[in-house]
Amino acid sequence: MERTADYWIHQLKLVEHVEGGAFREVYRSNLQLAATSLPGTFGAARSASTSIYFLLKQDQFSAFHRIKSDECWHFYQGDPLVVYELEKDGSCTQHLLGNDPSQGQQFQCVVKAGSWFASRVKAGGQYALVGCTVAPGFDFADFELANRSALAKDYPAHQSLIHELTR
Repeated sequence: MERTADYWIHQLKLVEHVEGGAFREVYRSNLQLAATSLPGTFGAARSASTSIYFLLKQDQFSAFHRIKSDECWHFYQGDPLVVYELEKDGSCTQHLLGNDPSQGQQFQCVVKAGSWFASRVKAGGQYALVGCTVAPGFDFADFELANRSALAKDYPAHQSLIHELTR
């Protein structure tokens, strides 16, 4: 039986995500990191770690956004996923998640805290099912969705990509 995106959405009970695609939180550490142990930008305590399932279909994208923590992406199922990370020096790193190292694909990649990033299924693919682990744990107070014009101004060499992957 070939597993489809809709199969995984149903089986894993995924719901629509604000940045695009579908997700479900599957882990939130009970261990709390005190605000005093975190950089001042956090402003409050956070779980030590969180993780989600995340799925994108071929016609979807995860819009450029950033968070205050490192985010480790893990490939599970489907087709390769491209994660675009805008670096502070103005460059763009393309992480290729997938299960074929001979094609330059990785099972994991890390997006650094504070980096703008977006993702989409590699051209020709149907869907990608991945996981994302965040430490310190994810909190929507740490989430910022990019403003298209402001991001394009900050990263002029990537205006076309930014236009494609923002709303």
